[in-house]
Amino acid sequence: MESPLSANPLVVWLRRAQARHSYWLTRFLILRLLGLVYFAAFVSLAVQVLPLLGSHGLLPAQDYLVGVQRHLGSWIEGLLALPSLFWFGISDGALTTLAWAGAALSLVVMLGYANVPIMAVLWLLYSSFVNIGQEWYAYGWEIQLLEIGFLAMFLCPLLDGRPFPKRPPPVLILWLFRWLSFRIMLGAGLIKWHGDSCWRDLTCLDFHYETQPIPNPLSRWFHFHPPWLHRVETAWNHVVELGVPWFAFGPRPVRHVAGVLFVSFQVFLIFSGNLSFLNWLTIVPMLACFDDSLLAKVLPKALVARARRAAENNPPTPPQEVLSVVYAVIVALLSIAPMLNLISDHQVMNDSFDRLHLVNTYGAFGVVGRERREIIFEGTTDETPDDHTVWRAYEFPFKPGDPTRTPGVIAPFQPRLDWAIWFAAMSTPNNYPWTLHFVWKLLQNDAGTLSLLANNPFPGEPPRYIRAQLYRYRFAQPGNPAGRYWERELLGPWLPPLSASDPVWQDVRRVYGWAR
Repeated sequence: MESPLSANPLVVWLRRAQARHSYWLTRFLILRLLGLVYFAAFVSLAVQVLPLLGSHGLLPAQDYLVGVQRHLGSWIEGLLALPSLFWFGISDGALTTLAWAGAALSLVVMLGYANVPIMAVLWLLYSSFVNIGQEWYAYGWEIQLLEIGFLAMFLCPLLDGRPFPKRPPPVLILWLFRWLSFRIMLGAGLIKWHGDSCWRDLTCLDFHYETQPIPNPLSRWFHFHPPWLHRVETAWNHVVELGVPWFAFGPRPVRHVAGVLFVSFQVFLIFSGNLSFLNWLTIVPMLACFDDSLLAKVLPKALVARARRAAENNPPTPPQEVLSVVYAVIVALLSIAPMLNLISDHQVMNDSFDRLHLVNTYGAFGVVGRERREIIFEGTTDETPDDHTVWRAYEFPFKPGDPTRTPGVIAPFQPRLDWAIWFAAMSTPNNYPWTLHFVWKLLQNDAGTLSLLANNPFPGEPPRYIRAQLYRYRFAQPGNPAGRYWERELLGPWLPPLSASDPVWQDVRRVYGWAR
């Protein structure tokens, strides 16, 4: 017996839409790419979690949970405020085990197998880390992955995890993916328009390629484009982010064009920088702009044949349709606050309006830096540093340091310490107190912290002093005689020389409980 809701006009419309358009290949691509992003996110997490969040990490998650519990009054209040499995027990073993478990499940999805339990576990695992991740997980793509991951549960059958299961993807869920694409792109466009005059006068790309968090090998080439081309690129950015989103809900040909423009824009961003898995993840909901009529023309024939066989005599079930409608209503209600934020004069970007991060607001580069500043950490074994002291630099794997080193391609992997130091370089140590803990770890030759770096200048014995110098970096002209990728100019000290016996560590222990 069918549910009474199955006679609802919306459900009837959904059935007719399902009959007109096929989305078997669309779902296949969405889930495979989402599996890839989850895999990159969990592997990135697994290899960095202990030096960052472990019991002896730079920002221990266990200490963070204790602080939250103390502030809110009980662990139950903490669980409600920051839902995470780690409220039920946290240890270094639990952190690494759950991170690698997430990577393994992600690989299963990437290889073609996804159902509701698998997607639910992936979402639960990643949300558990995001909610204890503190500074290392304060990026928009973390909550974006959680929103997409939760929505993807409704795209899958309950148990049938095959690449082409018996039930078709619900059309209404694909509309919700388009709605998400609309909010992502429009939010990114509006925050730029409101946030920095260089976006309005079309000059932001004169600086962006050079000042973005971690450039890639092509970033310098993009930077040295002629100014008129930067103006064209910036204008095109506004077209894609402010204009194209409105066509994501149009008729099939218009929607396909919007999808092509969306995806090609993200591919351009992938080639011009190292923005973690952000651009890969943003492509996931954009694939909902395509249906099988287009994808069948570009995908392998064997894959298309499998999709067509699955589509024969496999209609959606009434519970599937009803569940889609219920979740669409929830998304509509939760979208009110993000949409009010988008049209506000005080728009914020990358923020959640519910504790589960089901519907969020997004945006990127609302303000573009005009110059690149880099912190260079240096050490010495001299007992008393003076003007003749030789300082040896610590190199990070991916952020600029040695001016002769060409940056690499790392996205969708994210080196979280490299990213955090990019933000710290625009401020002072007072606003980034974890940098003091980082210095203490270097003074101890801490193996975990050193695993996040590209070198250890003091393999035999730890340094006696560590300091941090602030430099201004600029792209060097290609083909310069010295073979430099960067030119740099010393601006002054960012942190003065500190030793393990410095009195500052007493204050650090008292205030933060670190220096261990």
